[in-house]
Amino acid sequence: MSEIPADLKYIETHQWVRVSDDGTATVGITDFAQEQLGDVVYIGVPDVGTTVNGGEEAGVAESVKSASDVFSPVTGEVIEVNESLEDEPEKVNEDPYGDGWLYKVRLEDAGELDGLMDSAAYAEHVAAEG
Repeated sequence: MSEIPADLKYIETHQWVRVSDDGTATVGITDFAQEQLGDVVYIGVPDVGTTVNGGEEAGVAESVKSASDVFSPVTGEVIEVNESLEDEPEKVNEDPYGDGWLYKVRLEDAGELDGLMDSAAYAEHVAAEG
């Protein structure tokens, strides 16, 4: 089974979010998602300064066999993007919860996290899809 860290929140479209104490939220795609995609060759992320909305399209992940929209788990202003993915998109495959993160936002409403899945709920979701 795919790795599902307990300290993250998840959405049905296989993105994760990690919130820091300062209210910054880091977003990425899950291990399950990168396994389904195969070898990632391109990651499109929102521009710094733009606002992403929870549950809405915020980017794209392209692999040698398919392309998949990336949805934002939370609403907020993009404050940083993982620029290393431009030259090394394979980091998403190699370390989806670490060096393969996609972008960071300044979280608009921490209450939005209450509607996201924890690791147990996400594991059930993956099992149902699998």
